[in-house]
Amino acid sequence: MENRFVSEMVGTALLVLFGDGVVAGVLLNRSKAQNGGWIVITMGWGLGVAIAVYAAGQFSGAHINPAVTIGLASIGQLPWADVPTYLGGQFVGAFIGAILVWLVYLPHWEQTEDPGLKLAVFSTGPAIRSYGMNLLTEIIATAVLVGGVLAIVANAAPGESGLTPLLVGFLVVGIGLSLGGPTGYAINPARDLGPRIAHAVLPIAGKGDSDWGYAWIPVVGPIVGGVLGALLYQALWP
Repeated sequence: MENRFVSEMVGTALLVLFGDGVVAGVLLNRSKAQNGGWIVITMGWGLGVAIAVYAAGQFSGAHINPAVTIGLASIGQLPWADVPTYLGGQFVGAFIGAILVWLVYLPHWEQTEDPGLKLAVFSTGPAIRSYGMNLLTEIIATAVLVGGVLAIVANAAPGESGLTPLLVGFLVVGIGLSLGGPTGYAINPARDLGPRIAHAVLPIAGKGDSDWGYAWIPVVGPIVGGVLGALLYQALWP
């Protein structure tokens, strides 16, 4: 059980380090990656997922996402008794990853005036604030994620060749490119809430509020979507 906690913690920390790190590189002033654009961000998140799954997969299955954990538990592929261990590791790891991003880009916070850009490094926000549609977007995107992961894992060929983590990373890139525009595609409660808490408590120069009014969307939406994606996959391919 301890190994699973540590594995999920390390994997999720790597995910957030890569993911929030690429967002920081693109958004913060005087970064060499500044203005790199959405494709750069989605590639950074996808590669972060792949590396995290390679690192943690052999120890815990590398869920690195409460939506995946709860989705698998809902179809009997993970005991509910194990869920708190997975979720604990994921949220702690996300918080640690966010702190590391803050440290790496420490000189750049003062150079960036817009507090909205600083928050965007840590957590997602809607392009158009419409809670109903934002929630629906996160549900659909996460259902695609969990259903896609189950489909990839069920295919023996990539597992035997060691390509499964890379394919999961490409799945995340595809979701970001196609479905990420409206909300920034959290598709992972830990990835959003852990760094949002870090944003709230860290002494970030010139930061604004942490937008707690929106914070429930990237938590509830992915959990609902993860369960729906798992149930739909099970119903279609029992």
